[in-house]
Amino acid sequence: MASSSSTALSISSSSTIIDSRAPPRQSAAVSPSCVTLPTLPPPPVQSQTRTAKASAYCRKMVRNVVARATGEAPAEVATTELPDIVKTVQDAWNKVEDKYAVGSLAFAGVVAIWGSSGMISAIDRLPLVPGVLELVGIGYTGWFTYQNLVYKPDREAFLQKIKDTYKEIIGSG
Repeated sequence: MASSSSTALSISSSSTIIDSRAPPRQSAAVSPSCVTLPTLPPPPVQSQTRTAKASAYCRKMVRNVVARATGEAPAEVATTELPDIVKTVQDAWNKVEDKYAVGSLAFAGVVAIWGSSGMISAIDRLPLVPGVLELVGIGYTGWFTYQNLVYKPDREAFLQKIKDTYKEIIGSG
């Protein structure tokens, strides 16, 4: 039975199944209801050089890892110390009394940043708004430069204002 079905069906070069027992049909060009799909090109043959390069790279990495694993660790790697900023953050977190409120504020901040970025991207998709905002930014930059940076007395006053603000924030001086 299997041998008779294998002789009854054959595949032509255009990738369609032809039944040798069925009466001949009209060609696809004559029948408007019959549509044939184009054949796909054969899949590309994987080159041996690609796999050879990949395996050589893996062997090189294994040798590198083995070489590092057998060597002695430097003295500074043996003792693990936390950076000062991590210690400072841990101390600050331990001093906080209402951790729930701080966590809620942090979560609200993340949600606000996420919402703001969504709103900005929505505004950016509007047709004329990005161009207008860019022109406003260029205009403000020009005005700011003219007011504070072009002439020497204005520039010195601006730098003094920056230094005063810095001292107010830091509290020194």
